[in-house]
Amino acid sequence: MLSSSKSGPTTPLSNFVHFSEIHLHPFHLQFSEIHLSLEVSGAESCRVLERVVVHLRATGDAPILKQAKFKIAGSEKFLKVIEFLRRQLHRDTLFVYVNSAFSPNPDELVIDLFNNFGIDGKLVVNYASSMAWG
Repeated sequence: MLSSSKSGPTTPLSNFVHFSEIHLHPFHLQFSEIHLSLEVSGAESCRVLERVVVHLRATGDAPILKQAKFKIAGSEKFLKVIEFLRRQLHRDTLFVYVNSAFSPNPDELVIDLFNNFGIDGKLVVNYASSMAWG
């Protein structure tokens, strides 16, 4: 019998199964634990295998790349994007920003930056030869 009150619907305790009434075969319990651990590791592997589209935009007097969009594994650190830009532009000093706003820590994962700051399915990365934004 369900009843509603100001705090919401409630269910009588007689409808719930008490834990002492549940009997699991030991093998079934082990299988459940293994299945649960596979689900968790599967979710983590999907996160690691996800690829992120990075859109590189020149700022100021920085040279423009012929190809501005690239895909990178989400498990890679942002440092890999910085090193790629340095190789392509043949420059040791480079200022790199996300969304024209901030310079992320090189140890940040690309997938974390994308999940928090991605726009329209891509991570926008601005680069400049001299400091452009604070």
